Amino acid sequence: MALARARSTFVCQNCGAVSSRWQGKCDACGEWNSLVEEITSSGVGAGPGLRKSRKGRVVALAPLAGDTEEAPRVVSGIGEFDRVTGGGIVRGSALLVGGDPGIGKSTLLLQAAGALARRGHRIVYISGEEAIAQVRLRAARLGLADSPVLLAAETSVEDILATLEVGPSPTLVIADSIQTLWTDAADSAPGTVTQVRASAQALIRYAKQSGAAVVFVGHVTKDGQIAGPRVVEHMVDGVLYFEGEGGHHFRILRAVKNRFGPTDEIGVFEMTGGGLREVPNPSELFLGERNAATPGAAVFAGMEGTRPLLVEIQALVAPTTLGTPRRAVIGWDQSRLAMVLAVLEAHCRVRLGDCDVYLNVAGGLRIGEPAADLAVAAALVSSRLGAPLPADTVYFGEVSLSGAIRPVSHATARLKEAQKLGFPKAVLPATVPDGQAGDPEMRGIGQLVELVARIAASARSQPSED
Repeated sequence: MALARARSTFVCQNCGAVSSRWQGKCDACGEWNSLVEEITSSGVGAGPGLRKSRKGRVVALAPLAGDTEEAPRVVSGIGEFDRVTGGGIVRGSALLVGGDPGIGKSTLLLQAAGALARRGHRIVYISGEEAIAQVRLRAARLGLADSPVLLAAETSVEDILATLEVGPSPTLVIADSIQTLWTDAADSAPGTVTQVRASAQALIRYAKQSGAAVVFVGHVTKDGQIAGPRVVEHMVDGVLYFEGEGGHHFRILRAVKNRFGPTDEIGVFEMTGGGLREVPNPSELFLGERNAATPGAAVFAGMEGTRPLLVEIQALVAPTTLGTPRRAVIGWDQSRLAMVLAVLEAHCRVRLGDCDVYLNVAGGLRIGEPAADLAVAAALVSSRLGAPLPADTVYFGEVSLSGAIRPVSHATARLKEAQKLGFPKAVLPATVPDGQAGDPEMRGIGQLVELVARIAASARSQPSED
């Protein structure tokens, strides 16, 4: 009797898509040479008919209404880290921390592990990329050599689980990184989609059964996404991105998914010789070296999660001799800049088609909310007309395609943060928040052309340089 030939599929190592045949380009994500052959007896390509079925057990059903208890959390004492996680790490949860190589992911987690260990928690740090001696060298540099953190250099998931089951259950397990782990349940090489997914499933299952929190470290691809299958992001309870520019000394920890807390929350850290130092007031950091007398600089009162944040938006509009003017953006959406430029051209009669436009968010912060439209427009018009904006004014509001200024959320929190840092005046949508309607410092505008007219009037009133 002939044995059935083992079936195989081809799995994209960039997005996790499964194909029945090999091809040079993945149809799902467009990546070249990313399909790897894998046996369908396990992993992504496994089908239900390939495993022996068993009779299911009866699961108790509960009503939707009932008493609930808040998820127990473990507070590290690092304020910015606890803010991003929603007040601390939830017991039995799984977190995925991603970031560029060398950005400080391992440093941050080692500092968090040391802080928790000093509070009496049992912390296990599993390193798949470095030897124990290398981790100890980093701990000594960070001043954590006396922290009772338990270390292991291992990549086998079965060996890791067997080690964790010996002795009391740890409070936190850190796996650095998930791409280096491998399990006998999958036949593919470490780092492939099947291995990453199977290894994550095994450790997440251990977290749910034991109540220990598990933190995975994930590498980031050239596109800024966590490498490996995106399904890992759906498997975990929270996804944190560690961001930062190489030329800047601070780092931003951003929550893009959190089942137990707010999303889009950020924590700001400063990279120093002794590790990461938390920055409790990031607005002062982003406005630290501001030159208020320069045209093209506007202060934007933004929101990052529940935190109001003031940041400077810089614009440079210069005449060009090129047939197609340049549009360069750092820290903002390129398509949104094109929309604001079109509104200024069509509704405000500001000629920008014959100019190069450069836009930068100071400090390397990346802004995603549309409330920055008004500040961007003010910076562009200021640079185009050569008129500096008032040094004590902040801007926020969404610009529509008709040139109208739409209201945005959390206006009161933005104004309070601005006033606390010495910005008593604000240009904002005409719908002024309650309690601010009679304040002459709050300039509500309904159309973008009103802001352009004010900047143009200030430019005409300035003395000539001749």
